[in-house]
Amino acid sequence: MKRIHACLLAALCAMLLTAPVLAQGIPTEFQLRKAAVIAADRPASNSAVEFLVRGDTLWVAGGKGLGYTADNGSNWTHLGDSAPFSREDIAAIAAHGGEMWISLAGSEETDAGSLAKGLGLARSTDFGRSWTRIDQPMEASDMSTYDISYGRNTIKALAVTTDINNITYDIAVTGKAVWIASFAGGLRKSTDGGATFVPVILPPDVLDTIAPDDTLQFELSPVNRPDLGLRESLNHRVFSVHNIGDDTLWVGTAGGINLSTDGGISWRKYSFNNQNEPISGNFVVAIEHQWVNGMLYVWASTVNALNPTEFRAVSFTTNMGASWTSTLRGEFANNIGFNGDVVYAATNSGVYRSDDAGKSWLGFSRFVDTRSRQVAADPATYATAAVGSTIWVAGADGLMYTRDDAEEFFGTRWTILRAAEAANTPDEAYAYPNPFSPDDEPCRIRFRSGAKGTVSIAIYDFAMMPVRTLLRNASRTPGIEHDEIWNGTNDSGARVANGVYYIQLTIDDRDPVWTKIVVLQ
Repeated sequence: MKRIHACLLAALCAMLLTAPVLAQGIPTEFQLRKAAVIAADRPASNSAVEFLVRGDTLWVAGGKGLGYTADNGSNWTHLGDSAPFSREDIAAIAAHGGEMWISLAGSEETDAGSLAKGLGLARSTDFGRSWTRIDQPMEASDMSTYDISYGRNTIKALAVTTDINNITYDIAVTGKAVWIASFAGGLRKSTDGGATFVPVILPPDVLDTIAPDDTLQFELSPVNRPDLGLRESLNHRVFSVHNIGDDTLWVGTAGGINLSTDGGISWRKYSFNNQNEPISGNFVVAIEHQWVNGMLYVWASTVNALNPTEFRAVSFTTNMGASWTSTLRGEFANNIGFNGDVVYAATNSGVYRSDDAGKSWLGFSRFVDTRSRQVAADPATYATAAVGSTIWVAGADGLMYTRDDAEEFFGTRWTILRAAEAANTPDEAYAYPNPFSPDDEPCRIRFRSGAKGTVSIAIYDFAMMPVRTLLRNASRTPGIEHDEIWNGTNDSGARVANGVYYIQLTIDDRDPVWTKIVVLQ
């Protein structure tokens, strides 16, 4: 009976949500060549926006393609130096069984500044060994509007004909379909492996529920286009999508949280404005779920939107959205992860841990590698995930992990991993990024310590006048790589001028090693 019911829902969904064939290119198949799969001892990028855990393997969606580790970061495999990835940013990753999906992202400089740009999707059906590249879903360039049949209704929709702001921020994969979330493109789904994507109807701002048997009069449009007869709805600007099984879907927008329990056919919207115990804010950037002792918790990052009384927080429900509890008030959570009954929130000000369903939180904003003494220069974190008792955190300045179990409490020790060229001997050193802009990020001086573990670092200007003594006979763990941070100031604390600077490193009793960096603001 359950299987028959699911088939009927799939057929009904196909009838109700129909749209013209989209202007997509033919999906392109790629078998990963050996040259495109790179083994390494460190991540490819210092930034990541999402993790995917599959057994003991951690997949990392980062700023330079896709990578994974199956041994807690000792060894890495990178996919990203050739098609289908070409080292683009990965904005989202999701999987179901052997099927994996990622979204590709970039930016384009316009008169309005740098704008996000969707570069398409990639799909694998063999656990990531080979991939199909799919163009960013959009309508044909000569379209302006089109009609979507929804039950007894015809919904007029804006034709999205550009990849600007049409970036896939989140993906959900079920046994029936793949669902993608986009600001411009809204919520879309594909039931044919990405050959076509069709828009999914969500409630407009003025309605809290929709179903095919309703009589409806609204448009599907994320922007106001009176010239086309379209009224905008913030609830059609989609930023997150999450599934629980095949038929239960949670969708976060700029107008609240939407729930469907019939495979995306009918919807109920929850917002800051329409409940007595609402979410904290209508801008919903992440949704995840957790089972604790048989109880389902749905967690969401809920950020203030238009109402001045909204606020940033993490909101959760234990009754399928009938009421919400807001916790971690004031924090912008980028993502949420779990380890059993423990919940972790990656926020702009650090990572937080709660083992009592959000009643109290333990926060970390300073990350220090206890072995190498490296320090993360930025407290912001973007993703968190558990691989067994190892808790991974994607920071703005590297990937980090710590243990959280009966033997070692969360945050007792941190290990920081960074994408950097190896310094193989104490006679090698370099500074990065180069050129270096102090307003954007710190300069890191990379070197390998010697047998004694002492190091001095001095910085000189182009005329070889002393600028900054960074270290003087400081003790560092012997025989390993280190990063020391220079923030671009002199010994008086003043910001240095643009130009070339020379860096002298004296390691143990060896002759000094020199490298240089360009300061450019």
